[in-house]
Amino acid sequence: MLAGMGTVACLAAAGLGLAAAPVLAAGLLIFGEVHDQPDQQRQVAEEVQRLAAAGKLAAVVLEMAEAPHRSTTLPRDASEAQVQRALQWRGWPWEPYAAVVMNAVRAGVPVLGGNLPRADMRSAMSETGLDATLPAAARELLAQEVRDGHCGLLPEGQLPGMVRIQIARDRSMAAVAAQAVRAAAADQKVLLLAGAQHASRDRGVPLQLAAADPSLPVHVVMFGELSARLVADERRDAKLSPQADHCAELRRELAGRGAAGAAASAPR
Repeated sequence: MLAGMGTVACLAAAGLGLAAAPVLAAGLLIFGEVHDQPDQQRQVAEEVQRLAAAGKLAAVVLEMAEAPHRSTTLPRDASEAQVQRALQWRGWPWEPYAAVVMNAVRAGVPVLGGNLPRADMRSAMSETGLDATLPAAARELLAQEVRDGHCGLLPEGQLPGMVRIQIARDRSMAAVAAQAVRAAAADQKVLLLAGAQHASRDRGVPLQLAAADPSLPVHVVMFGELSARLVADERRDAKLSPQADHCAELRRELAGRGAAGAAASAPR
């Protein structure tokens, strides 16, 4: 299994460690976002604030921070710099997610890194056992998203490894979120913020959770038309911001780093 994941690795090694979990009154609220859409992040920040003010939020889990980093040792008045250090924030812009994170911290709600540690990505690419954690149809959906997300620039032979990274990320977030739900009070929810691919019920975190423990109550929210092809329980309107030319950016990145070095750019 993937090395260096601590509790997350233990959960994943045991099928996320959920099979014996009791029926839960607490729930998992998953928001699937498109990362360059500020109105989506604004709405999630408002949801964090609303649930926290009502005493209904047990934890916030983020794709944007790696497991096992978390804010649990910080006071409510911690600075943004202190929070970023605690979460070891890197590779993601801070400003779009600052309100999501700080609304939780100010309310005394722990923020938990959910993503696969970067140090484990290369080993995940060769971990063939991950293939069996998804049905073939779901793996093909992820493979097509990898193709599209890399603008047809990746050799076909690299796709299985990139898909395994996506699966490993989903399993890491699923394990962290499920553990938080199990620790929550009966009337509280855990909120997971991740890219729309990770949130989709037909390929992402919900599918991993459903296989491990169908009793875990999960509600998936997505925004607008950008994620219309993905599977959610609820869709909310969101203001559409102009998108950059992702393919032009990726061509420059791949030219500078090489295709193997672009693993962290797999579809989110």
